[in-house]
Amino acid sequence: MIQHGFVRVAAAVPQLRVGDCRANLRHMSDVLAEAHHQNAAVAVFPELGLTGYTCGDLFHQTALQRGALHAVDTLLQQSERTFRGLTAVGLPLLVDDQLYNCAAVLQRGRLLGVIPKSYLPNYKEFYDARWFAPGFRCRNQNLNLLGQSVPFGVDLLFDAGATMPGLVVGVEICEDLWTPLPPSSFQALAGATVLLNLSASNEVIGKAAYRRQLVIGQSGRCVAGYVYVSAGVHESTTDLVFGGHALIAENGTLLAETPRFDRADVLLAQDLDIDRLVNDRIKTNSFGDVQPMVAQRTWRRISFQVERPAATKLMRDVDAHPFVPRGKEQLRERCEEIFHTQVAGLAKRIEHIGAGPLTLGVSGGLDSTLALLVACKTLDLLKSPRTRLEAITMPGFGTSQRTLKNAQALMKHLGVSGREIDIRQICLDEMLALGHKPFGVDLKGLTLEELTRNLQKLPAESSQDLVFENVQARMRTSLLMNKAFVIGTADVSELALGWCTYNGDHMSMYNPNISIPKTLVKFLVRWAAENEFEGAARRTLLDIVATQISPELLPASDNGQMPQPTEGVIGPYEVLDFFLFHFLRYGAPPEKVLFLAEHTEFDRSYTAAELRQWLAQFLRRFFANQFKRSCLPDGPKVGTISLSPRGDWRMPSDAAARVWLEWAEEKPIKKQQRTVKK
Repeated sequence: MIQHGFVRVAAAVPQLRVGDCRANLRHMSDVLAEAHHQNAAVAVFPELGLTGYTCGDLFHQTALQRGALHAVDTLLQQSERTFRGLTAVGLPLLVDDQLYNCAAVLQRGRLLGVIPKSYLPNYKEFYDARWFAPGFRCRNQNLNLLGQSVPFGVDLLFDAGATMPGLVVGVEICEDLWTPLPPSSFQALAGATVLLNLSASNEVIGKAAYRRQLVIGQSGRCVAGYVYVSAGVHESTTDLVFGGHALIAENGTLLAETPRFDRADVLLAQDLDIDRLVNDRIKTNSFGDVQPMVAQRTWRRISFQVERPAATKLMRDVDAHPFVPRGKEQLRERCEEIFHTQVAGLAKRIEHIGAGPLTLGVSGGLDSTLALLVACKTLDLLKSPRTRLEAITMPGFGTSQRTLKNAQALMKHLGVSGREIDIRQICLDEMLALGHKPFGVDLKGLTLEELTRNLQKLPAESSQDLVFENVQARMRTSLLMNKAFVIGTADVSELALGWCTYNGDHMSMYNPNISIPKTLVKFLVRWAAENEFEGAARRTLLDIVATQISPELLPASDNGQMPQPTEGVIGPYEVLDFFLFHFLRYGAPPEKVLFLAEHTEFDRSYTAAELRQWLAQFLRRFFANQFKRSCLPDGPKVGTISLSPRGDWRMPSDAAARVWLEWAEEKPIKKQQRTVKK
């Protein structure tokens, strides 16, 4: 599969009869037919899979060598009409009076190349050096084999760049991976993005776990996809048992593996993201820095083509919530780690500034709650009284009774110095000084109560007044900054979208939430409620988690309806965080981000049109609001996403979004009325 930079690879473990090349060929053909049915572009079989790995001294028999070569010839003929992808199979091959343990790579009737095994284990139960010569001994670089001129050696790479840019395949064999300097490391530095390993690794206690670590680790070090397949149970003979362990990993993550000891033909297929691998290599400068160390090595690239199959469902799990681990225990560990990281960062800053007062604005919402919890635990760590922190709640024209009561309760339960400042009159005075008429209402002579009644009568669709909103947001920050050292609250999702007021909730002296996405903020507060607090404090925290997200800058209507549900204006945070992750972490183009979103559980909750609309809006907002991110306060990086101008993200404030929005012009998206906070 090659749509949006994905390629489908397959690890095959067919049934096997040791020494019976015809039977082994038949099972290989059956598995290749299934690989074709699954639209795989690359298939790899176990080491010496045409003969069996455990043939012993039979490898020196001409009949067995000839039988294996005849099986390759048959596979070449079949590949013209059955499986048309790249296939790697194992066989013993006699070259220049030396026998080599080889991987033959073929496609569509063409023998693309033959790679000999570089390192031969000859310890414990392994006797490879008794039968085979190491790959570095080979003298000829080309063979006349089955009527074709075939490249031969350990310097071969298979390049599909003409039909799929970025797809370059390297091949190594079993023990090669176990060495200090695996051939795949050099192949990756030479450009290979997919690494194949034909193996015959027997089973002993603990070996499967170590094998898994090797594959995952090598895929991470090489920033590559790694497809590993080992001999199956039918290889077992004499003193050895094999399990047919197949694994597919991508850049340090295990995507799929087979259960061991299956007695039937097995095919493990998975989609590798080549574009993502290339993007990570571009970003990781140290990957390129190693290349001069291997510059003396030369490589031969053999071209092959990847056919574009009919559209098929993505054979890959796409997590709708990439910032939030799925497992309960993993989520608990992640939240605990992030929380302690926040505390450690804030503790260092508080130690550095000395014994001065601290302040934090508490709204009764998620972000300020998390920042308040972190601040309290930080003061506990530093053995400083929580009363050192003056938590101030500042109700304005849109503050609801629910959030105000939760803010008051939280400050009380946590034992901080709590204070309430009603900012409405101060804001009214400022708007009068500016000559501003909020929503067209003349403020002269109006009391707060009269202004509130007038605002409540406004129809919801007309409730947009940036000056009215920004005066409140900036007034709160002004009060906090004039009081003491300000601990900030804004999260990375708000900063990505510009859903914050410049020099308002956007600014502080240190912000422990600055790299945490909104979806994770909610889980962190819930985790804190369930693990760090109990009683009334826990009940308050859980109610905050259940409260609708809103900036609460506009007053509720007469019937109590909130006019500013954030997710109703900018889209669901779970979707926006998904966009942010793939756009920022992997540099995925918009059409791929949308494609991935449509392959998650979102397809049960949102229509394709809604996802498309929110993605276009996300991009417009992201590009329009870089100026806010160019002057962010300090704060700890806790995950792979950060928008700090000193860390992960450096972007011109006036960059145009046109290139990223061109995909939407094919089907123009109707712009909706929405509040844009400045």
